[in-house]
Amino acid sequence: MKTRYIALAFAGMMAASCNKSLLDTAPHDKYTEETFWTTPEAANAGLTGCYSVLRNDGIYGGKGSNNATALWDETLSPNAWTQTDVMKFNAIASGSQMASSGGIISSRYSDCYSGIGRCNTFIKKVDEVPGMDDKQKQVMKGQAYFLRALYYFQLQNYYGGVPLILDPPNKETQSLLPRNKREEVVAQVLKDLDEATALLPLTYGASDKGRATKGAAMSLKARVLLFEASPLLNVANDANKWAAAAAAAKAVMDLGGTGYGLFDNYRNLFLKQNENNKEVIFDVQYLFPNQGNSFDLICSQYNSNAPLLGLAQAYYMKNGLPITDPASGYDPQKPYLNRDPRLQGTITFPTDIYQGKVVDTKRFAITGYGVKKFSVYDSIVPAAIDADLKGGQSEINFIVLRYADILMMYAEAQNEAVGPDATVYAALNLIRDRVRMPHITPNLSKDDMRKEIRHERRVEFACEGLYYNDIRRWKTAETELNGPIYNYAGKEMEKRVFNSKRDYWWPIPQGEKDLNPNLEQNPGY
Repeated sequence: MKTRYIALAFAGMMAASCNKSLLDTAPHDKYTEETFWTTPEAANAGLTGCYSVLRNDGIYGGKGSNNATALWDETLSPNAWTQTDVMKFNAIASGSQMASSGGIISSRYSDCYSGIGRCNTFIKKVDEVPGMDDKQKQVMKGQAYFLRALYYFQLQNYYGGVPLILDPPNKETQSLLPRNKREEVVAQVLKDLDEATALLPLTYGASDKGRATKGAAMSLKARVLLFEASPLLNVANDANKWAAAAAAAKAVMDLGGTGYGLFDNYRNLFLKQNENNKEVIFDVQYLFPNQGNSFDLICSQYNSNAPLLGLAQAYYMKNGLPITDPASGYDPQKPYLNRDPRLQGTITFPTDIYQGKVVDTKRFAITGYGVKKFSVYDSIVPAAIDADLKGGQSEINFIVLRYADILMMYAEAQNEAVGPDATVYAALNLIRDRVRMPHITPNLSKDDMRKEIRHERRVEFACEGLYYNDIRRWKTAETELNGPIYNYAGKEMEKRVFNSKRDYWWPIPQGEKDLNPNLEQNPGY
């Protein structure tokens, strides 16, 4: 799939430009709707374009110079900090964002619509392409439905209601559309995911690794329903919404023929040599030199996704007790000794070994911590080919959906729907078994289990860009994003502010409102 991202695009362009007649005066330096969608290669190129937007700076970024949007999403949360305010991530984290801020607020909105426009065009045009059987077209349409759902999920998740556009781009009919209700957008997302589930296969051959599958569509549906059931959106705490989310996650767990499961080594799950392993349900594909990313550069040199003390302190001791428990055995003089192995599998810290050297307090000078996830760099000296990776030279895929998240989504939704039954414990303990951490304490109340699940999500998915949306949907951001953040030594780096009446939603970008005055702004902006 990686190589096909680029190869198919060029194949499609070449096929669309072939012309045997010297008397044909159609232009060869441009394409129209009538001349492009004429070959299977062009259809493949069109679908490739739908996927390609995932790598744009506003989505899971990596296309741009020194870009790593997928990693910077973590800095919106209490887990990490971007000192330079790259793409205005820190403006959001500190509560100073405005409609005119630009950066990620503008690029996420526009890039999502770019992807939607491509998907809409593909869905409309692919049936017209000659030389393809219907089954092939249906599988390709299923992928486009999945991607359109993903782009619209992103939009409504950050901005709320947005214009719901299901036709190919048309300036005359679409440029002044008002916002649809958020619930209408979500309904379309779920409809698209059901369409995708019906059309997509369980697996692909080796040459098509990375394409959306039936399991990917079902997994994204589980995430959508989990968000809908959460306190930010489920104000009445309707148990039926939690039950629906649990059922959607369980459907993935019970889906035969996928081979889904937990990869045996937590740290190695995120290494290049283990891409597309059994835990990965959907990821964003990268390949250097065609389209690489800058994850290694950001993690090892720029440190603009610097972890914070609060994250390091969140990891339990190996005996399963928090470091604040007097019985845990925590030693402030050796703060990283005998901790949950996911700590060392995720971040590097003073006294750790990194690239063959002991980490001192200057190696990652911003907070004292660096990130290992989604990077080739760890304790050993890197191979010569990886010793000094520059911007755009990395090719580790970014994982959007993995099986551990399905287990965790099920545990959370099931606990909220019926309480901490045996299936909740089983799902969580599978995740703990991988890193040889003690099982969850038995006989917990629903409230206590909720605390454990939220803690487990934080440490299991640290530096994967999920925690900001978790604390938003739990409606705890007003607590977790109000107050100071600290470096490894407990020095205050910044005081963050979160306005609960405004900051749970991003503003509609001012540039979009300038183009379309019918877009109503979110409250407080």
